[in-house]
Amino acid sequence: MQKVKEKDYGGKMLGNPKNAFWEAFLLAVVVFILGLLLGVAYETSRYQEMNQYYVKSELALMDVFAFSNLIDVQNTSCNQLVQYNIDFANRIYDEAVLLENYEKSGKITDETKLAHKKYDLMRTLLWIDVIKTREKCSQSFDSVVYLYEYNTNDLDIRATQNVWSKVLYDLKQEKGDKIILISIAVDNPEIRSIQDMSRNFNISKYPAVVINDKTVITDLSSASDLEKYLD
Repeated sequence: MQKVKEKDYGGKMLGNPKNAFWEAFLLAVVVFILGLLLGVAYETSRYQEMNQYYVKSELALMDVFAFSNLIDVQNTSCNQLVQYNIDFANRIYDEAVLLENYEKSGKITDETKLAHKKYDLMRTLLWIDVIKTREKCSQSFDSVVYLYEYNTNDLDIRATQNVWSKVLYDLKQEKGDKIILISIAVDNPEIRSIQDMSRNFNISKYPAVVINDKTVITDLSSASDLEKYLD
């Protein structure tokens, strides 16, 4: 019977240390690349989902504008127009919360910033339509427009805005469809309409809240600070 040499057997079991190193290195590279690809695919999927929400909301906003113009050409109910604005404001408010959750769960990309700008423009258009609706219709309704800085690195401002967001969230939960709540980031130099709207109310300090297009608040601690200005 042929004997197996111990030194040959031991060599086969241990293998070549250099080969083991390169195998581990290549495996690490493959895992790293797969991780990058999955990350890119995940971010792309989130952006596409937000873009789909935006397109649907854009159509809904155009419908609000069309309905608003009907008042000028036929006997269209102001109650319906106000409700249209409330429904649309609720819709994009919910989508704003979704976008914020996306931002908290991952890195803020250029695509995320672009989506935010598109929604800020849409909310500005809604604000303009709310002003026009108030001029056209005699019945009262409450609007609360929250203006803040999205790109600020000032920790004090960020902390203040977090408090304000919570206060406004509580107000919306309490009032529901009784108020139109619109949040707009004002530090978008590319969107000049936002800057013009802010200047019309002589606002130079942020965050700020515009209530019913006549009262500007720059100091806020609780929902009761706002409620006394509501109709």
